[in-house]
Amino acid sequence: MPDSSREVAYVAADMVVLTLRQGVLHVVLVRRAATTEHGKWALPGGFMKRGESAEETAYRELREEVGIKRSEVVLEQLKTYSLPSRDPRPHRVISVAWVVLGAHLPEVHAATDALEAQWVPVEEALEMPLGFDHAEILADGIERARSKLEYTRLATAFLDGEFSMSELRGVYEAVWGGTLEPANFHRKVLSVDGFVEATGESRSGRGRPAKLYRAGSARTIYPPLTRASVRGDR
Repeated sequence: MPDSSREVAYVAADMVVLTLRQGVLHVVLVRRAATTEHGKWALPGGFMKRGESAEETAYRELREEVGIKRSEVVLEQLKTYSLPSRDPRPHRVISVAWVVLGAHLPEVHAATDALEAQWVPVEEALEMPLGFDHAEILADGIERARSKLEYTRLATAFLDGEFSMSELRGVYEAVWGGTLEPANFHRKVLSVDGFVEATGESRSGRGRPAKLYRAGSARTIYPPLTRASVRGDR
């Protein structure tokens, strides 16, 4: 006998896409063209298609909805959101959410199911009335990025292949929202085996040429770089 308590659910992928623009942390938001939550700002995303994994859905939606390529980003699963009240449509929708990070990501362009797409400073986006439960997903995604900077080398995902120590420090300051003492930051980074590797090259500019580094082989940072190290506001 069929179990009447079972419920059929649709699965969607929603993405918190983060990059730095002029030294400020930004997130992609789209203004919905669909009937449900029409005209509201929301995170990019969409429904899983037959034969897709949740990860494949996320990459496809990034490409189709805002024009970001798989090769340009690092994708990390955030959380599954499944409250029955999270989506006003008559069918149940479960969202597998992702944090997406990239260096110098391009301008975004809305697809046919969005009225517009924009990069928005995260502090501004956190105050916006977003559709569905996307305000919660956005806050969770930003906190995940902030916390992972403490104990992984995820900060290097915001940078090109080679970077200066001041550029790496700028990522931490932008994501954490504070300032770090340069000499102390430099010392802490170099004290962690495998965090960064010197390239042997330098970049000329004002003053002394800046030594260049690349991401090291370590996946985790120990001892961690804690947000308690941040002093003051930008």
